[in-house]
Amino acid sequence: MDNPDTPETGMTFTGFILSLATTAAVHFGDIADPNTGEKIEPNLPAAAQMIELIALLQEKTKGNLIEPEERLVDDLLYELRLRYVQAQQGGSRIIHP
Repeated sequence: MDNPDTPETGMTFTGFILSLATTAAVHFGDIADPNTGEKIEPNLPAAAQMIELIALLQEKTKGNLIEPEERLVDDLLYELRLRYVQAQQGGSRIIHP
């Protein structure tokens, strides 16, 4: 029997949001490009675009997400916005143990 929460494509909302956040991390230069395996120079406008896209999805899905999805989006936006401010200030990512 198919899981009603997982579409036929296998893509979930959580997976989609995490892929956008991963793309933002690549644009920040924090992780390697999954396609090439190499880190790229930071591209803050592209990272900002990913943050704006996630924020748009948050706005458009308000009231339609389950609690863990809402929390994920809230937490990711907080972390990405904080990272954006750090990047604008020329700082590198602060890794908390």
